[in-house]
Amino acid sequence: MAEQIEQVEQLEQVNGDLRLPPKKGKRKKPDVVDFGPKTNVAMNILLGFLAILCVFPFLYIIVISFSSQGSLATNGFRLIPSEWSTEAYKYLWNMKGQLLQSYGVTIVVTVVGTIFSVSMIALYSYAISRKQFAYRKQFTFFAFFTMLFSGGMVPAYIVMTQVLQLKNSIWALILPLAMNAFYIMIMRTFFIRSIPEPILEAARIEGASELRILLKIVLPLSLPGIATIALFSTLGYWNDWFNASLYIDNPQLVPLQSLLMKIENNLEFMRQNADIAFTSGAFSGIPQDGAKMAMVVISTVPIAITYPFFQKYFISGLTIGGVKE
Repeated sequence: MAEQIEQVEQLEQVNGDLRLPPKKGKRKKPDVVDFGPKTNVAMNILLGFLAILCVFPFLYIIVISFSSQGSLATNGFRLIPSEWSTEAYKYLWNMKGQLLQSYGVTIVVTVVGTIFSVSMIALYSYAISRKQFAYRKQFTFFAFFTMLFSGGMVPAYIVMTQVLQLKNSIWALILPLAMNAFYIMIMRTFFIRSIPEPILEAARIEGASELRILLKIVLPLSLPGIATIALFSTLGYWNDWFNASLYIDNPQLVPLQSLLMKIENNLEFMRQNADIAFTSGAFSGIPQDGAKMAMVVISTVPIAITYPFFQKYFISGLTIGGVKE
């Protein structure tokens, strides 16, 4: 009987505790800052406006490239031209053989150069990011020193043409941009901060070599950083024209950007010497401004298409929760 009375009292005590109002305490701060509905609308409008500002110049260039030379000469640059025309693209299509050849050279240089550059940068930066590497400070200083001082154009030209014998070679367009000290520092910092050391220690305990750790663990966890460096390298190779002007004389190896620079220089030369050009008939019928804008379009569209393929890797927090300490 006494046990039953004790159980009833315990149940009443529990029910009483459940009926009590919750104790007032400090409100837990949310993990994500909530701006509120009005602020969210304002932020969306602001970001949309900034996005339009980024896209508008490229759309404006496309419109100008489809404008006739007469409307550009009469009315200037307008968002809606008085006369549409494809003269600029027809002018560039007349030299389609050289354009396609230069496109092919640029694509090969960009693809091979990006793979070569990312591989070298990843290997170098991973080595100097590991505490087990005894000479990491020396190699880090060696890379950082090249960010501040360089040999100059003349020594680089002598090395490329006389020492390495890369004159009129496709490697003359790849090797000068293969290593970048700034990208090395970015990847080094990424490896240090984003790759948990306990994961690497566990792999070493299991007997994995450093190369296997790099290929099987580090690189899969480093896709955002590698994708960023790959995109930077791709842009660098695609937009490079200076190295071609130094080391390439063979028309079969002229990249796209260098070819477009030569076309623009020819148009500018004919503009500055309009009397001679009009006398010879070479300047008549050439869409000067439209051709320049068309060159910008055909050189920008391919590289702009690659952005969606890199965008999915621009995320963070891949290693969050990977190790619990």
